[in-house]
Amino acid sequence: MLPESTLNESRGWGPGRSRSTILCLGTARIGHTTVMDKDDLKRARGAWQLRGQARPRGAVEPGPGQESVWDYPRPPVILADPRLVQVKLDGTLIAETRAARRVLETASPPTFYLPPDAVHGDCLRPASGSSFCEWKGRASYFDVCVGEHCVENAAWTYPEPFAEFTAIRNCLAFYPHRLACYVDGERVRAQAGGFYGGWITDEIVGPFKGEPGTSGW
Repeated sequence: MLPESTLNESRGWGPGRSRSTILCLGTARIGHTTVMDKDDLKRARGAWQLRGQARPRGAVEPGPGQESVWDYPRPPVILADPRLVQVKLDGTLIAETRAARRVLETASPPTFYLPPDAVHGDCLRPASGSSFCEWKGRASYFDVCVGEHCVENAAWTYPEPFAEFTAIRNCLAFYPHRLACYVDGERVRAQAGGFYGGWITDEIVGPFKGEPGTSGW
């Protein structure tokens, strides 16, 4: 098991434990304001059927030191990760930390959130639009730039997350299909689906949400 400490202990995660396409947009960007009252949030959160209670048929059995995304809980949990996390664009290091936080949610590879001081220089430029997640709240987006080369909407943050996710307030997450991301030197593979931001590394086994027909996982 990876060395890490629980930041969100009240959600208790461990082995053995239907997305709404309108209300749960994850990291999909939207150009207008989504307003959700308490009843909306309750419905969106309650719509999920898969919550890490059991692995489905066909799930890969994790080996020593591996994690199954089907053991991750829903609601998600936040875990500290002391490994070296790096993000690069055109070979230039734009972020580096040993204080990342992983958000783990049923069926998805972990999303890594880096503290603001992990980002080098002024490579982030605010982008238009936003997204809304029923667990974390509203996300804001950034273009990532090195010199004249800018990758649009390559990073996001939660400036005012819901109370359960204040541990990632203002932390930065990066899309591995748009940037080169590494965990302890291993190049991250991107989660399928375009707008999902999970990081796939060798210690994570699936199958993973993101492929066609898996939006309700």
